[in-house]
Amino acid sequence: MKKTAVILYPQFSEYELSVALSILMQGNKPVVTVGLHHRTIQGESGLTCLADMQLSDIDSNEIDSLLLPGCMDIMTLADEQALCNVIIKMHAKGAVIASISSSPYLLAKAGVLKEKNYTVGLSLEAIKQLEVFDLGYYKDDLVVQDGSIITARGRGFIPFGIAFGKALQLHFDENWYLH
Repeated sequence: MKKTAVILYPQFSEYELSVALSILMQGNKPVVTVGLHHRTIQGESGLTCLADMQLSDIDSNEIDSLLLPGCMDIMTLADEQALCNVIIKMHAKGAVIASISSSPYLLAKAGVLKEKNYTVGLSLEAIKQLEVFDLGYYKDDLVVQDGSIITARGRGFIPFGIAFGKALQLHFDENWYLH
């Protein structure tokens, strides 16, 4: 079975991944954590992680989905072209890409939100200032799925995780997260 690559970067939001990771586990979906570089990564609430591999080690033939959390300051990733390249490559292969909170910025910067409905956990003012988003496709919803791309605002982490599990056709108990 192909794996889900969970992309981790400094100040990533741990809670935004919690339900999605639990659903991946329930659905017996293999997961690999991927860092920008081979060094420890500290999340926004202080959790320190060492990723299984770095971006340059990804074998796109072994991955069928990406999971991207938001982070405290998404602009710290603005010059991470290697990350955009992975997103572009996986999108071209038809991977399911799930992106929450501020991380849809990375999808927009990589060009994979072109003519796709999306949401993002940024203010409309910030969306306009970044100049990578097409406001005509913005939806003021918690979670938006358009084809193989799922975007969400941070507080939508429960329905986001559920939508990701369904997109991957995993077997899991949805009610476990709702009651």
